[in-house]
Amino acid sequence: MSAEYFLDTNVLVYAFDQTQPEKRARARDLLDPERDWAISWQVIQEFSSVALHRFAEPVNPKFLENFLELVLWPKCRVMPSQNLYAAAIALHGKAQYRFYDSLIVAAAMESGAPTLWTEDLQGGREFGGLRIENPFS
Repeated sequence: MSAEYFLDTNVLVYAFDQTQPEKRARARDLLDPERDWAISWQVIQEFSSVALHRFAEPVNPKFLENFLELVLWPKCRVMPSQNLYAAAIALHGKAQYRFYDSLIVAAAMESGAPTLWTEDLQGGREFGGLRIENPFS
């Protein structure tokens, strides 16, 4: 079953950003656990690193552990695989995205979601049945 949308790491980061209240509110709306959204293992890794090391006030490790268990892991639908990496490499060649951005797009495509919400890539681009949109514009 495909998800309603796929979230990039930056959306999760904005959900905790005290300096951007409008983006924070939008990100939290997209993170509503009642909605059918998806992420990949890569999003979990990137978010955990930012939460522990890059926030002005790092997230408490126990809070992060609970957030992962209760919110993020249930939404994680894409794990690393040979096919995922092959798709990311093909996207890199086609779209000229950096490899990790191509990996996010490939994971979003694998999730079956029609929309990838991200601030980092050009909104309006389409790859197969996936459309990239900026949730903050």
